[in-house]
Amino acid sequence: MSYTSYFYLLFFLGVLVALYYLMPLKKRWLVLLGGSYFFYWLASGKLIVFLLITTVSVYLGALAMEREQQAFDSVRKSLEKEERKARKAVMMRRKRHIVFAMVLINVGLLAFLKYYHFFSANINALGSHLEPGFQLPALKLLMPLGISFYTLSAVGYVIDVYRGQTAADHHFGRLALFLSLFTNITEGPISRYDQLAGQAFEGHRADYRQFTFGAQLILWGLFQKMVLADRAALLVSTVFGSPSDYSGGIVILAMFVYTLQIYADFAGCMDIVRGSGALFGIEIARNFNQPFFSKSIGEFWRRWHMTLGAWFKDYIFYPVTLSKTNMKLGRWAKKHLSVHLGQAMPTAFALFFVWLANGLWHGAAWKYVAYGMYYYVLTLFGLFGKPVIHCFYEKTGIRKESRPWQLLLIIRTFILVNIGMLLFRANSLRIFAEMFESMFRKTTGNWLELGLDRHDLAVLALGALLMLMVGIVRERGICIRERIASWPMVLRWTVYAGVFCAIVLLGAYGSGYGVVDPLYANF
Repeated sequence: MSYTSYFYLLFFLGVLVALYYLMPLKKRWLVLLGGSYFFYWLASGKLIVFLLITTVSVYLGALAMEREQQAFDSVRKSLEKEERKARKAVMMRRKRHIVFAMVLINVGLLAFLKYYHFFSANINALGSHLEPGFQLPALKLLMPLGISFYTLSAVGYVIDVYRGQTAADHHFGRLALFLSLFTNITEGPISRYDQLAGQAFEGHRADYRQFTFGAQLILWGLFQKMVLADRAALLVSTVFGSPSDYSGGIVILAMFVYTLQIYADFAGCMDIVRGSGALFGIEIARNFNQPFFSKSIGEFWRRWHMTLGAWFKDYIFYPVTLSKTNMKLGRWAKKHLSVHLGQAMPTAFALFFVWLANGLWHGAAWKYVAYGMYYYVLTLFGLFGKPVIHCFYEKTGIRKESRPWQLLLIIRTFILVNIGMLLFRANSLRIFAEMFESMFRKTTGNWLELGLDRHDLAVLALGALLMLMVGIVRERGICIRERIASWPMVLRWTVYAGVFCAIVLLGAYGSGYGVVDPLYANF
């Protein structure tokens, strides 16, 4: 079920809001849980069983870890120091076994369903050279909707329980709602248990301010998705569908337009789900923070798909950074090489796993591995090049804080990100290399035969300009929703009506346009 469909906006969301506020306050979570499972069943049918497996497994695993902790706590004060230390070691080992089993079960399911075809194809290709006739069987596997998102939320929950950062939830319904909430299940954001479970479970009273803020977000999200992203998809699919027919400026245009498409699509859907959550009094985590105003690759990934980056930081980067092997590497590099390398090498080691996971999370193909490694290499340049960069500023006298220099850094980062987007969208590594090379050749192809006419191109350009202006306002710390709410009612509703009319009149739907599924729903 698409977040932009009439069924979702008029029937599902409307009926669910009505039922929610008709239900007694303490029972309202049941409406959300029932609605979320209905939403998921409509989208995935019998594959809902995988969501149930994940929910039951982490529920039981968290309770098992809690029992181990409670058993130790009940006798801790009566034990001598050495015996207490030994019992604690046993308890921690058992908890590690439990959390390892939970991670293995859930990441194993994700890996099998999402990556079996990729790994089996590569193993078969290698095996045919080593042992003729060797073949792993071809399996017809269907991937449950949102498995890449809810699996990370589930794994994060059990790891937090293991670390003692979150208490095990004894209420199965609350945990089930956290993992299945319809606003998050399709494209994220990847929420943390302590941020979402409580507020989704507790009943909220109807609030006019929350309703209007939610409606604003939904309208703005629909504008981004239907007017911009779905229109940009026509040009992008035309050029990337036949890349050998185009070169020069048209390939560059397609690269930039794809960046606009994926941002308007993903950020637009995030605004729709955040607005949907606000209708129920639930604050859904932000996933974007004006990423194209970033001055470095690191800053870009702190602003783009923020919940994914935060998950990798907490559950991959920090554990690898603080591992004994990595600490030894840092001490060795500091002693034998330099203080700078002693700090940089352990970070680089941990970042390798972060970017490898980032690439593979996005898809089961070598181009996604290369996508992760592309950003890894760019990050390494910044990490190991700090002394050179510092020396550059000292020698040239350039003020890092000056506006012209800041603008140059933003443009540089934007170009690097667009190259990454070209790699992300190209059908293969070979096609990416060919398209990248073709950008530096003479333009071939007709500018007005790219799936969009002059009207479409004008709408796309003006819409992109509007998004830029909104981004500039937000970057200055101005809350647009708060500002609009302070306007007189007539002006306020004129703005709402204007955005609504723009969606109806300019949305890329109907004759001449195809249905474009949310891009990140496929991950």
